[in-house]
Amino acid sequence: MRKYAVMTDSACDIPQELAEKNKIDILSFAIMLDGREYSEREDLTPDRFYELLDAAQGMPTTAQITPMTFEEKFAAYDAAGVEELLYVAINSGGSSTYNNALFAAAEYGDAHPDSRMRISIVDSHTYSMGYGRFVIRAAEKLAAGAEMADVVDYLKARFARVEIVLSVHSLKIIKRSGRISAAAAFAGELMGLRPVITLIQGGTRVAQKVRGDAKMLPALTAHMKAHAGERSPYMVGATKGASDRHGDARQLSRLCEEAMGYPPECIFRLGAAVTSNTGTDAIALVYLTGDEG
Repeated sequence: MRKYAVMTDSACDIPQELAEKNKIDILSFAIMLDGREYSEREDLTPDRFYELLDAAQGMPTTAQITPMTFEEKFAAYDAAGVEELLYVAINSGGSSTYNNALFAAAEYGDAHPDSRMRISIVDSHTYSMGYGRFVIRAAEKLAAGAEMADVVDYLKARFARVEIVLSVHSLKIIKRSGRISAAAAFAGELMGLRPVITLIQGGTRVAQKVRGDAKMLPALTAHMKAHAGERSPYMVGATKGASDRHGDARQLSRLCEEAMGYPPECIFRLGAAVTSNTGTDAIALVYLTGDEG
C-alpha cells in the first residue's frame, strides 16, 4: 500500500478525537494576546481561550504558519517514506499560510530533486469546519484507497460550494481584526443592529442587518434555508458549544431542524484562531450551496 499523510492547520476546528481517529496532522497557529504567545491546541483549549480573551486588555493577533515550518514538516514526512502528502489550507484571502506552503513546497522540491514525495496543496477558500469537515472526508477517502488526484478534485468541488453564515453579539473584535472585511464597514451597533455576514469562495459580505439579539438566530436560519442545497448537511459552530452562555447553539439547532426538516451533523466549538477574529460571542452555520451536479 502507498504511504500518504494528511495535514491541515488549526483554524480548521476539527475536534481532537476526530483528528486522531483519522490521523490528520494539524499545524498550530501562534496567537499573541497581552504580550504572551500561545500555540493553538498545544497551549489552549477553546474554552480556555474564551476566558483569556474576555479578560484581555488588548486585542489578539494570529501569526501565519511560516515556510520554514512547512519545509521541516515536508522533510520529516519525506524521511518517513511518505509518498503522497496532502495539505489543506485556511482561506488564502485571509492568511498568507497557503502561499507559504506553496513556496515551501517549491523550495523543498528544488533542494531535494531526488525526492519521490508528491505534495498536493489545496486552498479551502474558507474557515473553521467549512474546511475541517472535508479534510476529515478526504482522510476517510484516502484510507479507503482513493487516488490523491480524485481526492483533490473532490475537495475543490466542495470548497466551491461551502458557505458560512455568521453573526456576533458584539463587533468589537471582528471589526478590529480586519479578517472579515465586510464587518469593518458595518455601522449600527449603537442602534442594536446585528449583521448577518456570509463567507463564500473567500469573500465576505453583510447579507442582512437585523435589530436585536432576538432576531439574529432566525435570520441565520432563514439565510441557510434560502441558500443551502437540497438535503445539504449543515453544522452549528459556537464559541460556547452546546452550553454557550447565550444558549445560542441549542436554540439555533432547534430552529434549523424545524426549518430544514433534519438536525445538524454536529455542534462544534469555534477555536482560538477563528475566535481571535470574531470574538467570544459568535455563532455560525456551515453548509453547502447548490445541489450535486
